[in-house]
Amino acid sequence: SPRSDKPFITVDCGAISKELASSEFFGHQKGAFTGATENKPGILQNASGGTLFLDEVGNLPYEIQVLLLRALQEHSYRPVGGKQEIEADVRIVTATNEPLEKAIIEGRFREDLYHRLREFIINVPSLAECREDILPLAEFFREQSCSEFGKKDICFNAEAKKLL
Repeated sequence: SPRSDKPFITVDCGAISKELASSEFFGHQKGAFTGATENKPGILQNASGGTLFLDEVGNLPYEIQVLLLRALQEHSYRPVGGKQEIEADVRIVTATNEPLEKAIIEGRFREDLYHRLREFIINVPSLAECREDILPLAEFFREQSCSEFGKKDICFNAEAKKLL
């Protein structure tokens, strides 16, 4: 894509504290709060022109969901303590292992943000649902490991293939 040579920033949404999330995502200005001794760009600014991957997006604090939705709709945001808007030029890719529809019903995820992020969905089935893929994947990783560790002629025997 035209963004392939631009930044690719990954964020584990479950690892960001609720208290620091605004500053982490949108940056902050010097003096915005105790400990803000200098201007700091946020994740959105660091990903500018590129891609922001939000892993486990269902864990994103609700307050940040509101601000992220605004940034996506307006294509701009304001750092914590800032007075000027910054352009939000970022592609957002998300992943989750829980059905966000359930989180919406439970009031943990904003429905409007869900629809904004849900433009293109790729469902990845588990291997249990694609049993025919197990052996080819195992063979791929066997070959990769043999190459990495300089091993030759190591194969799965019939019993190992049957177990897989």
